[in-house]
Amino acid sequence: MAAPKKGRGPSGGQGRPGRALALILIAMVALTGGLFLSGHTTPRLGIDLAGGTSITLEAQNQPGKPNAINQTNMDTAVGIIERRVNGLGVSEAEVQTQGSKNIIVNIPKGTNSKQAQEQVGTTAQLYFRPVLTVQASGPEAPTPSGSATPSGSATPKPGESAEGEDKAKGEDKPEGEEATGTEATPSPSATTQGRAVTGALTKDDPTPGASDKPKPSDSPEASPSVDPATAKLQEEFAKLDCTDPKQRTEAGQNAKPTDSIVACGSNVPGSYEKYVLGPAEVSGSDVDDAKAAIDQQSGEWIVSMEFTSKGAKKFQTITSRLSQQQPPMNQFAIVLDGEVVSAPSVRTALSKNAQISGSFTQQSAEDLGNILSYGALPLTFKEVSVTTVTAALGSEQLQAGLIAGAIGLALVIIYLVVYYRGLAFIALLSLLVSGILTYTIMALLGPAIGFALNLPAVCGAIVAIGITADSFIVYFERVRDEIREGRTLRPAIERAWPRARRTILVSDFVSFLAAAVLFIVTVGKVQGFAFTLGLTTLLDVVVVFLFTKPLMTLMGRTKFFSSGGPWSGLDPKRLGAQPPLRRSRRVNAPTEPKEA
Repeated sequence: MAAPKKGRGPSGGQGRPGRALALILIAMVALTGGLFLSGHTTPRLGIDLAGGTSITLEAQNQPGKPNAINQTNMDTAVGIIERRVNGLGVSEAEVQTQGSKNIIVNIPKGTNSKQAQEQVGTTAQLYFRPVLTVQASGPEAPTPSGSATPSGSATPKPGESAEGEDKAKGEDKPEGEEATGTEATPSPSATTQGRAVTGALTKDDPTPGASDKPKPSDSPEASPSVDPATAKLQEEFAKLDCTDPKQRTEAGQNAKPTDSIVACGSNVPGSYEKYVLGPAEVSGSDVDDAKAAIDQQSGEWIVSMEFTSKGAKKFQTITSRLSQQQPPMNQFAIVLDGEVVSAPSVRTALSKNAQISGSFTQQSAEDLGNILSYGALPLTFKEVSVTTVTAALGSEQLQAGLIAGAIGLALVIIYLVVYYRGLAFIALLSLLVSGILTYTIMALLGPAIGFALNLPAVCGAIVAIGITADSFIVYFERVRDEIREGRTLRPAIERAWPRARRTILVSDFVSFLAAAVLFIVTVGKVQGFAFTLGLTTLLDVVVVFLFTKPLMTLMGRTKFFSSGGPWSGLDPKRLGAQPPLRRSRRVNAPTEPKEA
């Protein structure tokens, strides 16, 4: 007798729903564990909820520079504005680009918003100052004897000579960068720390005796008898520790161009130098253009500078004088908002054009070129909006948003319980899983990408409750339709899924597309709404596929749901089900009786 044929086994989704449930459970545990390990157990709150000031800046086109608004210049501007905000003593400020030409500056409560508003969008404090003294800064920094260690060297043009050049090339100098004129070639033997310039830069001799009137910017070690201004400068220089971020940002801030200052700089990441700098004689507005380029002879990255006609005269004056000095007083510092971004040395007088060469990478050369070319901020910005929210108002808005979310969730739960009864249990568990995933991801995105939960983002999360519930309803209604047609629960669950799946994917795709378009075409807080809406839409797909459907399959195997009781939400009588569909048995043709 032939063995009976085995029927076709259940599909993967029906037969092994536990795998999908285990996968999403592992994801939830991993996200929750990462939440506690990161130390950020709550989402970052935006300015409108935590209180503070939000400033929106829009980049403006500049005459003669039609392509100035680009990603490189926007990123440079963000870095400069961030340093300025940090210089105000602000902690946890957010500076980021939005769109192609907007920068959003969010400054938390406790900061002088007026002062911040004045500084974040201004085009700049960029000056060329002569170096009087330079010293490594840190707890274990050696005390200099006599003149401080030079931070750069320069090479003369071919055929020219520079006084004091032999002394500037001592064997004990570390390898560094040098600046040369556009007609000059960098000397391959230049081996000094920092950067050097060849072209045209000058500055009055800062040493005592260089002029009839002593200057307060004289080196702290120049003379035992000093005036009060110089004594104060000596004291500031001795106390300055550039490894301290607070001291580093405060040094040189709010100084007048005519003042001598102390400032910090860094030629090597992680190490810092402190400087005494003389009064500025060349400003960022004197630079007509600066750009990164590759030197054709050495193949190294350089920064070429071109000055205005007025700036060229100033530059020639300062380089003529600096080229006659001994290290470190043959250097000039490029000072941006009180911080030394480069300190090349000069060996020959330079004119309208100059080059800064040395151990540049492409990125560092481009960054310095942008700083020099645009006089600090690489772009001109227009203040579009300034929003100030008190901490009390932010707390009230957050409370109102949470109350609105709770009311919306309660209405959804009431509707599910009244209409779907037992199926509401599956929907509520799915909403809980979606809520856990949304919360943990939002909290982790705060330190990861700077995401801050603002009031529009809260609105997006509230709207997402309805989108998520809509997916459950689509699936439940497909299952109920199958039952109305006379099928039992387990086949109805599997037959309803393909049609419900298509509807859910189309609906979520439309929602995600709307969120993506809204995120791209808007700026500011509206992007928070779009981001949250897009995130929750993606999570809706994950929850429905990996949790709701597998859980529905498991519940369909229980007696409570499969029996179709009144409280299951799947009662065939209440749904108006037709008589059960039965397979028609195949009728065999009658056989003729055999003849005897």
